Amino acid sequence: MNWNGVMPAMTTAFDVKDRVDAEFMSRHATWMIDNGCTALIMLGSLGEAATLSSEEKVGILKNMVATVKGRVPVVAAISALATLDAVEQAKTAEDAGCSGLMILPPYVYRGDWREMKHHIGSVLKASSVSSMLYNNPVAYGTDFEAEHIAELASEYAHLDAVKESSTDVRRVTAIRAIIADRLTICVGVDDAIVEGIAAGAMGWVAGLVNAFPRESVVLFEAAMSGNAKLAFEIYRWFLPLLRMDTVPKFVQLIKLVQQELGVGNARVRAPRMELVGAELIEARQVLKDAMANRPLCDAVEFPSAVRV
Repeated sequence: MNWNGVMPAMTTAFDVKDRVDAEFMSRHATWMIDNGCTALIMLGSLGEAATLSSEEKVGILKNMVATVKGRVPVVAAISALATLDAVEQAKTAEDAGCSGLMILPPYVYRGDWREMKHHIGSVLKASSVSSMLYNNPVAYGTDFEAEHIAELASEYAHLDAVKESSTDVRRVTAIRAIIADRLTICVGVDDAIVEGIAAGAMGWVAGLVNAFPRESVVLFEAAMSGNAKLAFEIYRWFLPLLRMDTVPKFVQLIKLVQQELGVGNARVRAPRMELVGAELIEARQVLKDAMANRPLCDAVEFPSAVRV
C-alpha cells in the first residue's frame, strides 16, 4: 500500500432503480486509473456509505478489487456507530482483497480521547492491512490532535498515514514536527491541496477527481515537483470547482458535475436529494465558467522521478 499520489474518494453510482451500478463504477474506476490516479478509496462519505447495506458495501469492494487487477490499491473506508461494527467492516474489507483501510471515528458520538483511541485501536487490531486515520473535526466533531496521532502511530506499526481534513494546513506541519515522516500525510480537503503539499503532504484524497482526473493529477504533480507557475495556473482555474468539496451538499454537487460532463449521473440516495432551483442554477454556472477556460492538461508530462 502506497499512500502517495491522487487517490479518488469514489462516488457510488446508482441506476434508475436505485441499485448500485457496478458496471459503470468499474468503467469509472478504470478511467481514473488510466489518467494517473494511484489508489481508489471506497465507501467514504462521498461514496454515501451510510446509505449502503452491508451486502452492497461488500459487493462494491469485490467489484473494485476485480476491476483494478492489482494496478492500484483498493482502500475501504471504515465507518460505523458501534465499534463492533467497525471491527467487522475491517475484517470484511481485508477478506474482500482490499490493500488498505481508511478509519473514521464514530460519526455521531463525539467521544473523548480515551474512547476514540479504543475505537480506532480496535479496528487496527482487527486487520493487518496498511491503515490511514481520517481526521475530519469539521464533519464528525472528533478532533485527533497531533499528539493523539503520534500516540496511535507509536503503538500500531501498520498505521501508515493520516488523512488531514481539518482545513487547517498548520496541522500538517504540527504532525510532522512531532513524528517527522513516520506517517504519510494526505490532504482530504480539495481546496487545500497546494498548501498541504507545500507543508509536507504526500497524498491527496480527492473529490472533484471523479470528474476531472487528469487536471487533478497534473495539479498534484506540478505542486509536488515545485512547478509553482503551472500549479498556480491550474489551481486558480480549479478552485471554484474544488470548493464544491467543502460544503454540506458536496455529494450532490460532485455527482452533478460528473453528470454534466458525461462521466456519471446525479442520482443520490435519500435523505439526500438532487439539486434544484437556485442551487442547481448556481452550480451549473460555476461549471460552465470553468469549462470555458479549461486548461489543456493532456499533453503535460513530468519526469518519472516526480511521479508517485
